[in-house]
Amino acid sequence: MMAGPGDEGAGGGPARHIPVLLAEVLDALRIEAGQTIIDGTFGAGGYTRAILEAGANVVAIDRDPTAIAAGRVMEAEISGRLRLVEGPFSALDQYVEGTVDGVVLDIGVSSMQIDEAERGFSFRHDGPLDMRMSGNGASAADVVNSYKLGDLARVFGFLGEERQAGRIARMIEDKRARRPFSRTAELADAIQTLVGRGPKDKIHPATRVFQALRIHVNDELGELARALFAAERALKPGGRLVVVTFHSLEDRIVKRFIADRAGKASGSRHLPEAHFIAPTFTDAAKAIATGEAEAEANPRARSAKLRAATRTETAPRTADFSIFGLPKLPAIGDAEETH
Repeated sequence: MMAGPGDEGAGGGPARHIPVLLAEVLDALRIEAGQTIIDGTFGAGGYTRAILEAGANVVAIDRDPTAIAAGRVMEAEISGRLRLVEGPFSALDQYVEGTVDGVVLDIGVSSMQIDEAERGFSFRHDGPLDMRMSGNGASAADVVNSYKLGDLARVFGFLGEERQAGRIARMIEDKRARRPFSRTAELADAIQTLVGRGPKDKIHPATRVFQALRIHVNDELGELARALFAAERALKPGGRLVVVTFHSLEDRIVKRFIADRAGKASGSRHLPEAHFIAPTFTDAAKAIATGEAEAEANPRARSAKLRAATRTETAPRTADFSIFGLPKLPAIGDAEETH
Protein backbone atom coordinates (compact mmCIF):
# COMPACT_ATOMS: atom_id res chain seq x y z
CA MET A 1 0.00 0.00 0.00
CA MET A 2 2.72 2.39 0.91
CA ALA A 3 5.90 3.46 -0.76
CA GLY A 4 9.27 3.11 0.81
CA PRO A 5 12.16 5.54 0.84
CA GLY A 6 13.96 5.93 -2.42
CA ASP A 7 10.88 5.51 -4.60
CA GLU A 8 9.71 9.11 -4.79
CA GLY A 9 11.84 9.66 -7.86
CA ALA A 10 11.93 6.19 -9.32
CA GLY A 11 11.72 5.91 -13.04
CA GLY A 12 9.09 4.11 -15.07
CA GLY A 13 5.34 4.45 -15.25
CA PRO A 14 2.80 4.74 -12.47
CA ALA A 15 2.96 1.97 -9.89
CA ARG A 16 0.12 -0.49 -9.42
CA HIS A 17 -1.49 -0.52 -6.02
CA ILE A 18 -0.18 -3.63 -4.30
CA PRO A 19 -0.80 -4.13 -0.57
CA VAL A 20 2.58 -4.85 1.03
CA LEU A 21 3.03 -8.01 3.14
CA LEU A 22 -0.72 -8.63 2.86
CA ALA A 23 -0.67 -12.31 3.82
CA GLU A 24 1.63 -11.59 6.75
CA VAL A 25 -0.57 -8.69 7.93
CA LEU A 26 -3.70 -10.87 7.87
CA ASP A 27 -1.89 -13.65 9.71
CA ALA A 28 -0.58 -11.22 12.35
CA LEU A 29 -4.03 -9.72 12.95
CA ARG A 30 -5.49 -13.19 13.70
CA ILE A 31 -8.88 -12.11 12.37
CA GLU A 32 -12.11 -13.77 13.42
CA ALA A 33 -15.53 -13.10 11.93
CA GLY A 34 -17.40 -10.28 13.62
CA GLN A 35 -14.32 -8.57 15.04
CA THR A 36 -13.67 -4.85 14.61
CA ILE A 37 -10.36 -3.78 13.13
CA ILE A 38 -9.03 -0.24 12.69
CA ASP A 39 -7.13 0.30 9.45
CA GLY A 40 -5.35 3.52 10.34
CA THR A 41 -3.90 4.05 6.86
CA PHE A 42 -6.69 3.31 4.37
CA GLY A 43 -4.91 4.52 1.21
CA ALA A 44 -6.35 2.59 -1.73
CA GLY A 45 -8.06 0.14 0.60
CA GLY A 46 -5.98 -2.98 0.03
CA TYR A 47 -5.79 -4.07 3.65
CA THR A 48 -9.34 -2.96 4.39
CA ARG A 49 -10.84 -5.06 1.60
CA ALA A 50 -8.88 -8.15 2.64
CA ILE A 51 -9.90 -7.70 6.30
CA LEU A 52 -13.55 -7.35 5.28
CA GLU A 53 -13.29 -10.49 3.15
CA ALA A 54 -11.97 -12.30 6.25
CA GLY A 55 -15.26 -11.46 7.99
CA ALA A 56 -14.30 -8.54 10.25
CA ASN A 57 -15.75 -5.04 10.40
CA VAL A 58 -13.42 -2.14 9.63
CA VAL A 59 -13.06 1.48 10.71
CA ALA A 60 -10.74 2.87 8.04
CA ILE A 61 -8.92 6.17 8.53
CA ASP A 62 -7.07 8.47 6.16
CA ARG A 63 -6.25 12.16 6.41
CA ASP A 64 -6.14 12.42 2.61
CA PRO A 65 -9.62 13.55 1.47
CA THR A 66 -9.05 12.09 -2.00
CA ALA A 67 -8.47 8.62 -0.50
CA ILE A 68 -11.66 8.88 1.53
CA ALA A 69 -13.64 10.06 -1.51
CA ALA A 70 -12.34 7.15 -3.58
CA GLY A 71 -13.23 4.71 -0.81
CA ARG A 72 -16.89 5.69 -0.69
CA VAL A 73 -17.68 3.12 -3.40
CA MET A 74 -16.26 0.35 -1.25
CA GLU A 75 -18.11 1.72 1.77
CA ALA A 76 -21.37 1.51 -0.17
CA GLU A 77 -20.60 -2.02 -1.37
CA ILE A 78 -19.94 -3.24 2.17
CA SER A 79 -22.91 -1.57 3.77
CA GLY A 80 -22.76 -1.55 7.55
CA ARG A 81 -19.35 -3.26 7.92
CA LEU A 82 -17.05 -0.45 6.77
CA ARG A 83 -16.89 3.07 8.15
CA LEU A 84 -14.52 5.62 6.59
CA VAL A 85 -13.11 8.43 8.70
CA GLU A 86 -11.22 11.43 7.36
CA GLY A 87 -8.64 12.41 9.93
CA PRO A 88 -5.16 11.66 11.32
CA PHE A 89 -4.54 8.12 12.51
CA SER A 90 -2.85 9.56 15.60
CA ALA A 91 -6.39 10.07 16.96
CA LEU A 92 -7.62 6.59 16.04
CA ASP A 93 -8.91 5.85 19.53
CA GLN A 94 -11.27 8.81 19.23
CA TYR A 95 -13.05 7.36 16.19
CA VAL A 96 -14.48 4.32 17.96
CA GLU A 97 -16.61 3.65 21.00
CA GLY A 98 -15.06 1.20 23.40
CA THR A 99 -12.17 -1.02 22.33
CA VAL A 100 -11.34 -2.95 19.17
CA ASP A 101 -9.80 -6.29 18.23
CA GLY A 102 -6.99 -5.04 16.03
CA VAL A 103 -5.14 -2.02 14.70
CA VAL A 104 -3.10 -2.10 11.50
CA LEU A 105 -0.90 0.78 10.37
CA ASP A 106 0.90 0.95 7.03
CA ILE A 107 3.30 3.87 7.38
CA GLY A 108 4.41 6.20 4.62
CA VAL A 109 3.02 7.72 1.46
CA SER A 110 0.64 5.80 -0.76
CA SER A 111 1.34 4.80 -4.33
CA MET A 112 -1.66 6.89 -5.39
CA GLN A 113 -0.13 10.03 -3.91
CA ILE A 114 3.26 9.41 -5.53
CA ASP A 115 1.66 8.85 -8.91
CA GLU A 116 -0.31 12.12 -8.82
CA ALA A 117 2.08 14.82 -10.05
CA GLU A 118 -0.12 17.62 -8.74
CA ARG A 119 0.41 16.38 -5.17
CA GLY A 120 4.13 17.13 -5.39
CA PHE A 121 5.34 13.96 -3.66
CA SER A 122 7.47 12.82 -6.58
CA PHE A 123 9.77 14.31 -9.16
CA ARG A 124 9.07 11.52 -11.64
CA HIS A 125 6.64 14.01 -13.16
CA ASP A 126 6.99 17.72 -12.51
CA GLY A 127 4.44 19.23 -10.15
CA PRO A 128 4.01 21.81 -7.42
CA LEU A 129 6.36 21.38 -4.45
CA ASP A 130 3.56 20.46 -2.05
CA MET A 131 3.63 17.00 -0.38
CA ARG A 132 0.77 17.67 2.08
CA MET A 133 -1.27 14.51 2.65
CA SER A 134 -4.21 16.44 4.06
CA GLY A 135 -3.84 19.46 1.79
CA ASN A 136 -3.66 21.75 4.84
CA GLY A 137 -0.81 23.59 6.55
CA ALA A 138 2.66 24.47 5.33
CA SER A 139 3.88 22.81 2.15
CA ALA A 140 7.30 21.53 1.12
CA ALA A 141 7.82 24.78 -0.78
CA ASP A 142 7.17 26.73 2.42
CA VAL A 143 9.81 24.69 4.23
CA VAL A 144 12.39 24.93 1.44
CA ASN A 145 11.94 28.66 1.00
CA SER A 146 11.67 29.79 4.63
CA TYR A 147 13.67 27.49 6.91
CA LYS A 148 17.04 28.65 8.17
CA LEU A 149 20.14 26.95 6.79
CA GLY A 150 20.78 24.90 9.93
CA ASP A 151 17.16 23.76 10.16
CA LEU A 152 17.13 22.59 6.55
CA ALA A 153 20.37 20.69 7.07
CA ARG A 154 18.98 18.95 10.18
CA VAL A 155 15.77 17.95 8.39
CA PHE A 156 17.68 16.56 5.40
CA GLY A 157 20.32 14.89 7.55
CA PHE A 158 18.07 13.18 10.08
CA LEU A 159 14.85 12.48 8.22
CA GLY A 160 16.52 11.78 4.88
CA GLU A 161 19.83 10.42 6.14
CA GLU A 162 21.37 12.62 3.46
CA ARG A 163 25.17 12.77 3.79
CA GLN A 164 25.41 16.02 1.86
CA ALA A 165 22.65 17.76 3.78
CA GLY A 166 24.78 20.83 4.55
CA ARG A 167 25.85 21.37 0.94
CA ILE A 168 22.32 20.97 -0.33
CA ALA A 169 20.92 23.34 2.29
CA ARG A 170 23.51 26.00 1.37
CA MET A 171 22.66 25.62 -2.33
CA ILE A 172 18.96 26.04 -1.58
CA GLU A 173 19.61 29.12 0.56
CA ASP A 174 21.60 30.71 -2.29
CA LYS A 175 19.12 29.91 -5.07
CA ARG A 176 15.94 30.80 -3.21
CA ALA A 177 17.30 34.29 -2.54
CA ARG A 178 17.03 34.92 -6.26
CA ARG A 179 13.88 32.89 -6.95
CA PRO A 180 11.87 30.76 -4.53
CA PHE A 181 11.47 27.08 -5.36
CA SER A 182 7.97 26.12 -6.46
CA ARG A 183 8.23 22.95 -8.58
CA THR A 184 9.45 19.42 -7.85
CA ALA A 185 11.58 19.16 -10.99
CA GLU A 186 13.19 22.51 -10.21
CA LEU A 187 14.41 21.32 -6.80
CA ALA A 188 15.40 17.86 -8.03
CA ASP A 189 17.42 19.28 -10.93
CA ALA A 190 19.19 21.75 -8.65
CA ILE A 191 20.21 18.94 -6.29
CA GLN A 192 21.40 16.72 -9.14
CA THR A 193 23.44 19.58 -10.60
CA LEU A 194 25.11 20.12 -7.22
CA VAL A 195 25.68 16.50 -6.21
CA GLY A 196 25.99 14.80 -9.58
CA ARG A 197 24.85 11.31 -10.49
CA GLY A 198 27.12 8.45 -11.43
CA PRO A 199 26.15 5.75 -13.92
CA LYS A 200 25.97 3.17 -11.11
CA ASP A 201 23.80 5.29 -8.78
CA LYS A 202 20.55 3.40 -8.23
CA ILE A 203 18.52 6.32 -6.94
CA HIS A 204 18.21 9.95 -7.95
CA PRO A 205 20.40 12.23 -5.79
CA ALA A 206 17.32 14.20 -4.70
CA THR A 207 15.45 11.13 -3.37
CA ARG A 208 16.58 11.46 0.25
CA VAL A 209 15.81 15.19 0.37
CA PHE A 210 12.31 14.57 -1.01
CA GLN A 211 11.81 11.79 1.53
CA ALA A 212 12.89 14.12 4.36
CA LEU A 213 10.60 16.91 3.20
CA ARG A 214 7.63 14.55 2.93
CA ILE A 215 8.18 13.11 6.39
CA HIS A 216 8.66 16.57 7.89
CA VAL A 217 5.75 18.30 6.17
CA ASN A 218 3.35 15.59 7.33
CA ASP A 219 5.00 15.09 10.76
CA GLU A 220 5.05 11.39 9.95
CA LEU A 221 7.27 10.33 12.85
CA GLY A 222 5.22 12.32 15.36
CA GLU A 223 2.00 10.93 13.90
CA LEU A 224 3.34 7.39 14.18
CA ALA A 225 4.40 7.86 17.80
CA ARG A 226 1.01 9.33 18.75
CA ALA A 227 -0.78 6.55 16.84
CA LEU A 228 1.04 3.87 18.83
CA PHE A 229 -0.11 5.43 22.10
CA ALA A 230 -3.64 5.71 20.64
CA ALA A 231 -3.57 2.03 19.66
CA GLU A 232 -2.59 1.12 23.21
CA ARG A 233 -5.73 2.93 24.40
CA ALA A 234 -7.99 1.51 21.67
CA LEU A 235 -7.11 -2.20 21.79
CA LYS A 236 -8.95 -4.63 24.02
CA PRO A 237 -7.05 -7.35 25.93
CA GLY A 238 -5.89 -9.84 23.34
CA GLY A 239 -6.18 -7.26 20.56
CA ARG A 240 -3.43 -7.17 17.96
CA LEU A 241 -1.23 -4.25 16.93
CA VAL A 242 0.31 -4.71 13.47
CA VAL A 243 2.57 -2.08 11.92
CA VAL A 244 4.31 -2.09 8.53
CA THR A 245 7.15 0.40 8.08
CA PHE A 246 9.39 1.28 5.16
CA HIS A 247 12.10 3.37 6.76
CA SER A 248 14.64 2.66 9.51
CA LEU A 249 13.44 5.67 11.53
CA GLU A 250 9.84 4.41 11.49
CA ASP A 251 10.85 0.88 12.35
CA ARG A 252 12.99 2.14 15.23
CA ILE A 253 10.00 3.99 16.70
CA VAL A 254 7.79 0.89 16.53
CA LYS A 255 10.54 -1.37 17.90
CA ARG A 256 11.23 0.96 20.85
CA PHE A 257 7.52 1.35 21.63
CA ILE A 258 6.90 -2.39 21.72
CA ALA A 259 10.06 -3.00 23.77
CA ASP A 260 9.06 -0.30 26.26
CA ARG A 261 5.49 -1.55 26.53
CA ALA A 262 6.60 -5.16 26.92
CA GLY A 263 7.49 -4.35 30.55
CA LYS A 264 10.84 -3.93 32.22
CA ALA A 265 12.10 -4.63 35.70
CA SER A 266 14.88 -2.91 37.59
CA GLY A 267 16.61 -5.55 39.69
CA SER A 268 14.77 -8.77 40.54
CA ARG A 269 11.00 -8.70 40.84
CA HIS A 270 11.39 -11.06 43.81
CA LEU A 271 13.23 -8.44 45.87
CA PRO A 272 11.36 -5.75 47.85
CA GLU A 273 13.24 -2.92 46.16
CA ALA A 274 12.50 -4.17 42.67
CA HIS A 275 10.31 -2.02 40.47
CA PHE A 276 8.36 -4.09 37.98
CA ILE A 277 6.40 -2.42 35.20
CA ALA A 278 3.46 -4.53 34.09
CA PRO A 279 3.47 -4.92 30.29
CA THR A 280 0.72 -3.42 28.17
CA PHE A 281 1.85 -5.52 25.18
CA THR A 282 3.22 -9.03 24.91
CA ASP A 283 3.78 -11.73 22.30
CA ALA A 284 6.06 -9.43 20.31
CA ALA A 285 7.49 -11.38 17.39
CA LYS A 286 10.70 -10.68 15.51
CA ALA A 287 10.28 -8.26 12.61
CA ILE A 288 9.15 -9.79 9.33
CA ALA A 289 10.79 -8.49 6.16
CA THR A 290 9.56 -8.64 2.59
CA GLY A 291 10.44 -11.84 0.76
CA GLU A 292 12.49 -11.86 -2.42
CA ALA A 293 9.52 -12.69 -4.64
CA GLU A 294 7.39 -9.81 -3.32
CA ALA A 295 10.29 -7.35 -3.46
CA GLU A 296 10.91 -8.29 -7.09
CA ALA A 297 7.23 -8.01 -8.01
CA ASN A 298 6.76 -4.77 -6.07
CA PRO A 299 10.02 -2.75 -5.73
CA ARG A 300 8.33 -0.26 -3.41
CA ALA A 301 7.99 -3.06 -0.85
CA ARG A 302 11.66 -3.94 -0.71
CA SER A 303 12.37 -2.11 2.57
CA ALA A 304 9.14 -3.06 4.36
CA LYS A 305 9.15 -4.56 7.86
CA LEU A 306 6.23 -5.85 9.90
CA ARG A 307 6.12 -5.80 13.70
CA ALA A 308 3.23 -7.05 15.80
CA ALA A 309 2.29 -7.45 19.45
CA THR A 310 -0.71 -8.43 21.58
CA ARG A 311 -2.45 -6.10 24.04
CA THR A 312 -2.56 -7.25 27.66
CA GLU A 313 -5.12 -6.43 30.37
CA THR A 314 -2.86 -3.77 31.90
CA ALA A 315 -4.26 -0.22 31.75
CA PRO A 316 -2.71 2.10 29.12
CA ARG A 317 0.38 3.92 30.32
CA THR A 318 1.15 7.62 30.04
CA ALA A 319 2.36 8.72 26.60
CA ASP A 320 6.08 9.36 27.04
CA PHE A 321 7.73 10.50 23.82
CA SER A 322 11.21 10.31 25.33
CA ILE A 323 11.20 6.54 24.75
CA PHE A 324 11.65 7.14 21.02
CA GLY A 325 14.86 9.16 21.28
CA LEU A 326 13.84 11.56 18.52
CA PRO A 327 15.97 14.69 18.03
CA LYS A 328 14.61 18.21 18.24
CA LEU A 329 13.63 19.41 14.78
CA PRO A 330 11.91 22.66 13.77
CA ALA A 331 8.14 22.46 14.00
CA ILE A 332 6.40 22.49 10.64
CA GLY A 333 4.42 25.49 11.83
CA ASP A 334 7.70 27.43 11.90
CA ALA A 335 7.63 27.58 8.12
CA GLU A 336 6.02 30.73 6.79
CA GLU A 337 3.67 30.14 3.90
CA THR A 338 5.18 31.59 0.76
CA HIS A 339 2.40 31.07 -1.74
